[in-house]
Amino acid sequence: MERTCTGSSAGATGLGVRPRFAHRSERRLAGILDFYRLHWEYEPHTFPLRWSDDGRAVESFTPDFWLPEVGTYIELTQVRKSNSSRKDRKVRRFRQLHPDKRIRVLYRRDLEALTTKYK
Repeated sequence: MERTCTGSSAGATGLGVRPRFAHRSERRLAGILDFYRLHWEYEPHTFPLRWSDDGRAVESFTPDFWLPEVGTYIELTQVRKSNSSRKDRKVRRFRQLHPDKRIRVLYRRDLEALTTKYK
């Protein structure tokens, strides 16, 4: 199944295939992005973060959403900010390797605030 999907106010466009989200929070964010008519893609890019001595990627990072119109990746996390050290480390490494790319991490409270505003 295609892992990318564009969003619109009427739901998925392009292939018309809604992706299988890893978590319901991702589905909620997709609905918010659709409401605001923001074009989005779900997990379209994977970035190697660390390599073995023989050059194989041993650690990678796949941001949850890509917003091509604003040139920004969004990574959602449902853990408390104080417990998100692994994901924070990956985001820091991503920023080191790709300083030209923008990424925004949304924590549970951020999504709750957006959901409240969206309703």
